[in-house]
Amino acid sequence: MSSDIACKLARNAGIAMILASAAFLSACQVRPLYSESSGVVEKLSSVGFSPASSRVEQQVRNRLIFLASRGAGEAVNPQYQVEIRATTSVADTLLTDSTDTSRAGRVTVSVTYTLRSATDNHVIKAGSRATTALVDFSEQEFAKQRAIRDAENRAADQVAEFVGADIAAALSR
Repeated sequence: MSSDIACKLARNAGIAMILASAAFLSACQVRPLYSESSGVVEKLSSVGFSPASSRVEQQVRNRLIFLASRGAGEAVNPQYQVEIRATTSVADTLLTDSTDTSRAGRVTVSVTYTLRSATDNHVIKAGSRATTALVDFSEQEFAKQRAIRDAENRAADQVAEFVGADIAAALSR
């Protein structure tokens, strides 16, 4: 007898959990970020970016312009303005004890950004993102410097993807 009651209780609890989950999930609004009905593509194409003050910052800026305009170029009369500041750092990781030199390292690119409305200068979104790229160091100095530059470019492109997604999400609201 008691096993019948336990089965009925378990069945009722399972049904209650399914109904509660269905009610909870019905409140979610999942929609594509770049759907035509959201208007994000048009808003992104009207975003302007601040001038760059370093090579890495220019790499981030160029990638953001490409992502925002879908390759069409910079906005002529932007409705939104993004101020970006990028910094880069190089850290050695694998030190060789006998020569006290490094064979590998990390290049980190950090970006702080502020998205503002161009009409009233109201801050819509502000934040920061950072990305790290790994690099192997050659014993030749030119090869080492070129490897660092390539790693900076990779990290700059990756952090621009993150910042672009943040901007798109902020404009979709």
